[in-house]
Amino acid sequence: MSGVLQVEALAQLAGIVCLQMEGASEPGAVFFFAGVDGVKWKKPVVPGDSLVMEVEIKKWNKRFGIASATGRAYVDGEMAVELDEMKFALAK
Repeated sequence: MSGVLQVEALAQLAGIVCLQMEGASEPGAVFFFAGVDGVKWKKPVVPGDSLVMEVEIKKWNKRFGIASATGRAYVDGEMAVELDEMKFALAK
């Protein structure tokens, strides 16, 4: 799996988590991926690997609909990719 797709998968997971937060669960609400900083690829992900992902929402500004998160993905218990910060914007 290419590095860009790994980042995309983590961003989609964070977007799903953000949509479940207070103030973002309105019908038709959509999160847009605004950017990423501090990407570190540690291990290649090859066909047949299972990528286990985790994200943590660090900041959520309900008034402006801005979220910040970190993320990690693992293959066989070893870190494959780490993101220091992802930014999202909510469109209602």
